[in-house]
Amino acid sequence: MAILVNMIDLTSTLHHADSGFEIHKVVVGPVDNNVFVLRCTETGESLLIDAANEHEKLLELAKALNVRRIVETHGHWDHIAAIPEMRNAGYSVGVTQEDSSMLDSYDEILEDDTMIEVGRLRLQTIHAPGHTPGSMSFKLEGAPILFSGDTLFPGGAGATKFEGGDFNTIMHSIENRFYRVLDDDCLVLPGHGDDTTIGTEKPHFDDWVARGW
Repeated sequence: MAILVNMIDLTSTLHHADSGFEIHKVVVGPVDNNVFVLRCTETGESLLIDAANEHEKLLELAKALNVRRIVETHGHWDHIAAIPEMRNAGYSVGVTQEDSSMLDSYDEILEDDTMIEVGRLRLQTIHAPGHTPGSMSFKLEGAPILFSGDTLFPGGAGATKFEGGDFNTIMHSIENRFYRVLDDDCLVLPGHGDDTTIGTEKPHFDDWVARGW
């Protein structure tokens, strides 16, 4: 009996490419979570950001792109639903200490201002609390790319109405961890929805503060 294997179309998942790296993207789950895979094109090694949902699809993507580990931007339910199946398949999962209690299981603690190696690429961790106490963003070294999680979106900051969220904290994170250190052309890849840039969002900061969300 023939065995049918569903192979993911990597041409359809390719979201951005530049010298030395590719970024693949799939949208999964009931609230349309973005899942990104950063791939080093020199070595073929990859890292998956947010094992959100639809584990079958994520396992196919991870196998096709030679994913070595998974990192979580934060611990909200919609970003972690596929973790049990991904860990059972042998993938290591990292999350911040502050958000680790939101997960049933994980393998490593992510700390602020460290470098995660992905083949010959290096991804800087940026602790940016406010959406959750342990929200973590990731900046690609040597390239204007920021994986912002649910901290920064087109048109505003992430929601702070959930337990552990705080509006003043998230605005402080955006101003001091993003706007003061990242160039305007830095591409922002959020946890939901479309891309934006630091330069597009920065002029509206005072308006967001005034409206309070």
